[in-house]
Amino acid sequence: MTEPAMTFREMNLRVFQGLPNPHIFFQPRFEPWFHWHKLFGQLPPHYPQEDVRELYDDLGVSMRYVAYYTGAEPPIVTRYSPEVKITRRFEERSGVCIYHTPYGDLTEGFKKTLDEEWRTIEFPAKSLDDLRALRWLIEHTRLSFSAENFAAGSDYVGLRGEPQFYLPKSPYQALAQVWMKLPDLIYALADAPQEMEEIMRVIDDSYDALYEQICASGMVKIINLGENLHEALFSHRYFEKFYLPWYEKRCGQLRQAGIFSHIHIDGYFHSLLKYLKDLPFDGLEALTPQPQGDVSLEELKEHLGDKILIDGIPAVLFMDTYSREQLMETTEKIVKLFAPRLILGVSDEVPEGTGSESIERVRMIADWCRRTPAQP
Repeated sequence: MTEPAMTFREMNLRVFQGLPNPHIFFQPRFEPWFHWHKLFGQLPPHYPQEDVRELYDDLGVSMRYVAYYTGAEPPIVTRYSPEVKITRRFEERSGVCIYHTPYGDLTEGFKKTLDEEWRTIEFPAKSLDDLRALRWLIEHTRLSFSAENFAAGSDYVGLRGEPQFYLPKSPYQALAQVWMKLPDLIYALADAPQEMEEIMRVIDDSYDALYEQICASGMVKIINLGENLHEALFSHRYFEKFYLPWYEKRCGQLRQAGIFSHIHIDGYFHSLLKYLKDLPFDGLEALTPQPQGDVSLEELKEHLGDKILIDGIPAVLFMDTYSREQLMETTEKIVKLFAPRLILGVSDEVPEGTGSESIERVRMIADWCRRTPAQP
């Protein structure tokens, strides 16, 4: 009798455990592509039409996230204390969310884009005058881990991969991407450094219960810090002061609970190369090499240390702007340089507005991966 085939879920975890796999593990992300084509009625008729999981199965590739364009409830739940009063006013293409605090209102503005996504166009905190209100709001916000939602998401992903989700952004990143416009943050850090550092402490404190619940659950095996790092957001001084100590603290907490971690880094990151090998994460997701990013594969290999490269294939290579030969040449090079410490995928996802050629390129790579040993 032959041994049963190893599932993608098993293979996914084995990469993090440093155990051998039967072939190259391929975990592309194309949920936005599927969502976009379904939304606008452009899914090719020969593709599954209802559930993105069916397309994953049709292609024979692994799935990563439980609540990313899937309709599943996220494992992290946000609740506000009864004192927090929120006014929401939304029209067809625009909307505002007003947080009423004892220290003034914080207004967040939204606009629906042509691809029917709500995007933030006005951030809640705009100046030093808003800091007391922002601190009060964060102190009255509760983040918690829903074991029920995670279990449902785990069932949704099934054997297609180890179910994963994104953690809230580090304090600096939360300010830079959630609470404030980047220039306003930079001015605030220059004008009121102590107040801004106190806000970061408050943000960090608001994560304590969440991390404790995740670590105590015994359910989560791999998790992503959804940072969306790129070098335009901070100086090296800020990175060393605000990011690195926080990463060490939280990754150490996860590691003690037996949870593997990885971080999302995309865009330009050449100036961050010197930090990569010493980051406390097990893997680095979405690092975008040339011709899309500003780092060559050779430079990435030189600076990655023993980290797992997660993804690696520039997303633009799935567009017909580039030939299939160029795509395969890059894919083979990535495997040669980084396997077996590799979860091959798209950096960071298949472009959503492209046609079926992008998905057929995913199929081509999936077929090649099944024929290619994971060990060099």
